[in-house]
Amino acid sequence: MLQHGKIILRSLNDNDSTELAQLANNKKIWDNLRDVIPFPYTIDDAIFFINMVKEENPVMTFVIEFERHLCGVIGLVGQKDVYRKTAEIGYWIGEPYWNKGIATVAVQLITEYGFDQLDYVRIHTGVFEYNTGSMKVLEKNGYKNEGVFEKAILKNGQVWNEHRFSKIK
Repeated sequence: MLQHGKIILRSLNDNDSTELAQLANNKKIWDNLRDVIPFPYTIDDAIFFINMVKEENPVMTFVIEFERHLCGVIGLVGQKDVYRKTAEIGYWIGEPYWNKGIATVAVQLITEYGFDQLDYVRIHTGVFEYNTGSMKVLEKNGYKNEGVFEKAILKNGQVWNEHRFSKIK
């Protein structure tokens, strides 16, 4: 468990499936995520995801809790081969919890965890060009915009640029 004030990052458990499905089943959230995340998002999707991440060792995926409520998910994906000292960060916050500073603190906590506990040297991510809120969260945490991958993604039938952000230990 990682904590700063009222924000806690903890492992997912079976009791999270209902809240997870309710929050994740939102097109506004899905619009900013990779298509591997299903939409609509059902209880069965939540159960599948929880069972999948329960096998992680070390833990890389966390519930974001705010005032004892599940409000999102954040995780790191370790890269392989010559990139094994790099992790990719991903996160989302449920719409009722937007604009409360929760994502900023959650990114801070997991970045510190990735560097200090998991010994990563670099953490990076890609952000869809229209997701300026996520870009601000990363910048507040010292992530640097390394550049724009032009016309790199297809989402909702449209081609978009991807902004690449990273932070070095």
